[in-house]
Amino acid sequence: MSQLEKHESQESAKSTTPSNKKFKGFTDEERAAMKEYIKEQKAAARATKSKEEGENDVLAKIAEMPEPERTMAKRLHEIIKASAPILSPKTWYGMPAYARDGKIVCFFQSTQKFNTRYMTLGFSDTANLDEGAMWPTSFALMELTAAEEERISALVKKAVR
Repeated sequence: MSQLEKHESQESAKSTTPSNKKFKGFTDEERAAMKEYIKEQKAAARATKSKEEGENDVLAKIAEMPEPERTMAKRLHEIIKASAPILSPKTWYGMPAYARDGKIVCFFQSTQKFNTRYMTLGFSDTANLDEGAMWPTSFALMELTAAEEERISALVKKAVR
C-alpha cells in the first residue's frame, strides 16, 4: 500500500469513527437572541428607523429588565446619550446598543438575558478604544457609582473619536 493510499485510508477511518464529543448546541438564551437579531435585521431592511424609533425600542427593552438592573440600564442609557449624542440607540440581539453610521459601537446586556451574574457593557471593533497591542472591549457591571459613571462616560467619548 502506498503512502497516499495509507493516508486516504486513515482519513476515511477518522471520518467514520464516532466521536465521543457531543455538540450541545445553543442555549435557549442564545437562540432567542439570534431570533431577535434576525427580526431586527428584517425590520432594518424594510425601513431605516429614526433615532427616535430606535430609542423607543431601547427604552422598551430596558423596561423589560427586572430591578435593580432596569435602574442601572436607564442610567447607562443616559450616560451613553450624554457622552456621545452622535450615537443612535437601537436594539442588537435584543439588547440596548448604540450605533454610528449603522454600525454598533457599544451595547449592554442584562444579567437575565444570558443568565450571568453581572451586566455587561461592551464595545465593538468600530469603537476607537485601541491602546497598544491589547485592550479590554467589555466590562462587568455590578453597580454604578460616580467613579464607574465617569469611566463609562470617558470610554464612550473615546470610542467615538
